[in-house]
Amino acid sequence: MSVKQRLLDFGQRLGKAILLPIAILPVAGLLLGISSALSGAAVVQAYPILNNTVLQAILQIMNAAGSGVFSALPLIFAVGIAVGLVKGEKGTAGLAAVVGYFVLIITINALLKVTEGLPPEGADPRAYGQGLQFGIMTLQMGVFGGILAGIGTAFVHDRFYKTSLPEFLAFFGGSRLVPIVNTFVFLVIGAVMFLVWPFIGHGIAAFGEFATGLGVVGSFLYGLLLRTLYLLGLHHVFYLPFWTTSAGGTLEVGGKIVEGFQNIFLAQLSDPNTTKFFDNLALFNSGRYFHMMFGMPAVAFAMYKAIPAGPKRKATAGFLLSIGLTAFITGVTEPISFALLFASPILFVLEALLFASVFVVAALTHVTIGSTFSAGVIEFLLFGVFQGNDKTGYLWILALGIPIAIVYYFIFKTAILKLNAKTPGRDNTSDTEEEGKLNSSFQTNSGQSAVIIAALGGMNNITDIDNCATRLRVSVVKPDAIDAAALKSAGAYNTIVRGKSVQVIFGPKVNLVRAEIDEYLESIS
Repeated sequence: MSVKQRLLDFGQRLGKAILLPIAILPVAGLLLGISSALSGAAVVQAYPILNNTVLQAILQIMNAAGSGVFSALPLIFAVGIAVGLVKGEKGTAGLAAVVGYFVLIITINALLKVTEGLPPEGADPRAYGQGLQFGIMTLQMGVFGGILAGIGTAFVHDRFYKTSLPEFLAFFGGSRLVPIVNTFVFLVIGAVMFLVWPFIGHGIAAFGEFATGLGVVGSFLYGLLLRTLYLLGLHHVFYLPFWTTSAGGTLEVGGKIVEGFQNIFLAQLSDPNTTKFFDNLALFNSGRYFHMMFGMPAVAFAMYKAIPAGPKRKATAGFLLSIGLTAFITGVTEPISFALLFASPILFVLEALLFASVFVVAALTHVTIGSTFSAGVIEFLLFGVFQGNDKTGYLWILALGIPIAIVYYFIFKTAILKLNAKTPGRDNTSDTEEEGKLNSSFQTNSGQSAVIIAALGGMNNITDIDNCATRLRVSVVKPDAIDAAALKSAGAYNTIVRGKSVQVIFGPKVNLVRAEIDEYLESIS
C-alpha cells in the first residue's frame, strides 16, 4: 500500500475515532444550554414561574455537570480516540490512554519544576502558557494533549497487545503489557512535548490570527474546505483544531483563557455574564444552519420537482421527504450530498460553493449560534432561540433562510435538468414503490446483514469494519469484489470505494446497521 493511501486510511480512521468523544459534546451542550436559557436573570424576571428554589438548584447542577464534561475533554478525547482507533481489547486501550495522558502532563510538570519554569507564586500561569489540568500545573495543550495521548496509545496497543513474555513474566504479557509500555513511551513523549509545544502553540495561535484576519474570505475558504473534505470523511480532522485550539480563536471567559471556538462557546454557555457569543462562531460555524435547515431540504425538493410527473415521482417522494426532514431536524445531510455527488460531481461542487457562501452570509450578519454535533432545528432552538437574539442574532437565520432556500431550489433544479443528472427518481432503472421503501429503511434482521457482508465480498474480503455517524467504514482486501448495487438494495444510499477503504452511506441509522451486523457475525462465528 502506498504512503498516500496509508495516510488517507489513517486520516479516515482518525476521523471516525474523533466522533466518539465528539458525541459527548451534545450532552454537555444540552445541559449547559437548558440551564443557561432558564436561569438567566432576565429570563427569570420575565417568567416568574422559573424563580423556584428547587428548579434553580436543578439547573445549577445541570450547569455544573455540563461544565465538568467540558473541563474533562482532554481526557475524554484521549480515551475516545484510543478506543476508536484500536482493533481489539478496546477496554485495555482506554485504560492505557488514561495512564498515557496523566504520565504526559505529569512529566511536563516535573520538567517545569526541574527547570524552574513554573510561574512564580501569585503570577498568572496563562502568561507562561501554563494552566491547571486535573490539579496539575502543565503546559496548556488542551484537547491536543488528549488527541496525542489517544493516537500514541493506539500505536502502542496495536504493537504490543499480543506480545508474549517469558514464562516467569507471562502474567504481564498480552494486553496487560500495553499500559506498562505506555508509561515509558509517554515519559519520552512528555519530555519531547516540553521542548516543542511552545513552538507548536505559537504556530497554532499565529494561524488562528491569520484565518480570523481574513474575515469573510477566511470564512468562505473554511466552508469550502470543510465541505470538500466531507467527501473523504476527513472533515472531522479538519475542523477539530478550530474547535479546540487557538486556531479557532482565544477568549477570556469567567476569568479563564479558553481556546477554540467550540470550547469558548461551551464556556460561554455556563457563564452568566455572557452578553454575546464569540465572534468566530459567525465566521466558522453559524452558516451551517442556513445550509442544513433551509438549503438542503430545498435541494431535496428540487430533486423531487426534477422528476417527471408520474409513477417514478410518486415512488421517490417518500425517500426525498425523509432525507429532507432529516437534514432540517438533525442537520445530517449525507444522503442528499452523496445523491448529488453520484448523479454528477458538478452538483456536489455547486453544493460546496453554496455551503461556503452561506458561511459568508452568517459572517456578514454576525450570527453567533453555536452547535455541538449538527446544525438542525433542534440545536437552532437550543443554542439560538432559547439563548436570545441579543446573544446569537438568530432572527437573521429566520429572515434569510427562506430566500436562501429559494436560491438553492432554483440553482439545483436548473442544474439537474441541464445536466440531465440521474438524481433519485431520474435514473434509468425501473423504480417501484417496494424498492423506494427498501432504500429508505434498513430491515432489522440477519438476512439484511448477510446481504451486506456478501456485497462487501464476504468475510474473507473484510479486514476491518467500523462506523462513524452516518457511514459504515470497511477495509477490504479486494475492492473489485464490492457489489454497490447489492448494498443499495440492503438500504445503503451510496458506496464510496477509495483504494482498499470503503464507505457505505446509510445515514443516521448506521448504528443500527452496525449492531445488526455485529450480532450476525457473532451468530455465524
